[in-house]
Amino acid sequence: MVNLKAGTYQVDKTITFDDRDSGVTFRSADGPGKAVFEGARDVTGWTPYKDGIFKAPVDVSQPFYSLYAEGKRATTARYPNRQADDAWAPYLRSILFDSTKEAVRDQLGFNTGDIDPSWDLRLGTDWPAQVTVWSGGSWSWFTDTIPMLDINFTKKRTTLVYPARYGFINSGGGSRYFVQNSLSLLDQAGEYYLDYPNKMLYYKPAGGTMDGVTVLRPTVTQVFSVAGASANRRVENLTLDGLTIQHTDFMEWYRYGWNQTGDSGAKRKYPKYDTQIELPRNRWGAITLTNTRGVKLTRMHLQQTGFTAIELLFANEKTTVSDSLLEHLGNDGIKVEGGWPGEGDVAHGNTFTNNYIHHIGELVPGDSAGVEIMNSGDNEISHTVVEHGARYGISIESRPEIPNADNYTSGNTVHHVRLSHLAQDSGDTGPFYAYGVRNQPPYTPDAAVSQLIIDDANADPSMPDSKPYGVHMDFGGCAFAFSDIKVTNTESDPYHGPSAGPCDTFANVSWEPGFDDSRMQYDQIGVLPSFPYEKP
Repeated sequence: MVNLKAGTYQVDKTITFDDRDSGVTFRSADGPGKAVFEGARDVTGWTPYKDGIFKAPVDVSQPFYSLYAEGKRATTARYPNRQADDAWAPYLRSILFDSTKEAVRDQLGFNTGDIDPSWDLRLGTDWPAQVTVWSGGSWSWFTDTIPMLDINFTKKRTTLVYPARYGFINSGGGSRYFVQNSLSLLDQAGEYYLDYPNKMLYYKPAGGTMDGVTVLRPTVTQVFSVAGASANRRVENLTLDGLTIQHTDFMEWYRYGWNQTGDSGAKRKYPKYDTQIELPRNRWGAITLTNTRGVKLTRMHLQQTGFTAIELLFANEKTTVSDSLLEHLGNDGIKVEGGWPGEGDVAHGNTFTNNYIHHIGELVPGDSAGVEIMNSGDNEISHTVVEHGARYGISIESRPEIPNADNYTSGNTVHHVRLSHLAQDSGDTGPFYAYGVRNQPPYTPDAAVSQLIIDDANADPSMPDSKPYGVHMDFGGCAFAFSDIKVTNTESDPYHGPSAGPCDTFANVSWEPGFDDSRMQYDQIGVLPSFPYEKP
């Protein structure tokens, strides 16, 4: 047992544990949340710049890609300005600048006036402006944040340094996007710009002064890495209890997954799975578990992370995440990425219970989830709240082309969960979502969802895709037994089933006649009275 006194522990380098640390407990001795692991450092030395903007030198050897100020995440200077702290809109819309370029993923067309030629975008340098875009035209599934390479105002197109997930035009129209990372765009309180080549940070405070304002620039992306040497040599029974982890970093650019089958270059039994899993450069969280068994994360407080809060990467079994508060997260709350289909079931039997997760996907609104399970089975999610996000609350996924025998996503259980204020900026989605879980008949239920409440799935008016459902069982969203489910206030249907036809079962669900509200166990849905933190 390692007892950690109340206080702040500065983290400038990821803290790593391996199999030699098996069986050890690291505990906040003075109560949950009191031992704080700080992934950022103060920025001081502020002087006025102009128009209510202040500047300060930052002596950093590496750039940072997020910032925390005045107790919350600052916004990278952008155009158009965001309408609220917990909204991503408004957006610009891409256009088809050349009839032969509809399918391109690295050239985005823009309307006259959307990008001002006077802006200092620093294109062609190591620190250019970026676009954050819902690639795919009218699809609103994934967001990419990609640096701009050059711009042609005559052709009305900008070329990107890396290809996006999808092209920027389809039959439904153009992609929504905004431009960011330029001092020319810093005009709204709460925005910042890092001039990394000149080691100068700019920030516009809400009160017009930096007196009493704390600004924190991240030093690490990961605070804890718990990694066994292999799936056969795991870290076992390590416990982190009552620790706070905060203010970690994002990344230079982001796209979800490989774009095409086999793009990873690795020989796999099902190479299409490359498109369903994060790129290797993005497989991490503020806490990352790899090759573990029986690890416990309990009474944790993770807040203001640059990317995912807790990542279970590949071989992790019997992990427990419990009694924890996860809030204001760059991407997912808890993400499980199992091994490749057909290559061995190495990730299963994890328990996520009595957790409160809110404001997810602040930097990656596309595909963000409170809890996401990829190619992993026999997991349990219970007594959980997920609130405020652009896309999913709970997502359980694999790939539709994988036969059941090689798909490890069976047997997951969800109960006593509340999902609310989700699917707020995306389409073809729902707060509860499944994809590619069971792809062949018979669809005998081996997954169970019960005592689930879903409320408020309504997308931003700018969202052009199909409107959010409550429960969205996409391709292969089969073999689930739903019971005692209440869905209210959704923009589209409360339940949307797979295109293969009926393959789930229902008992006392609010979208069918005869729903009995008295069977809902409201006093047990969400976190329990034993939850150790004040609920938001």
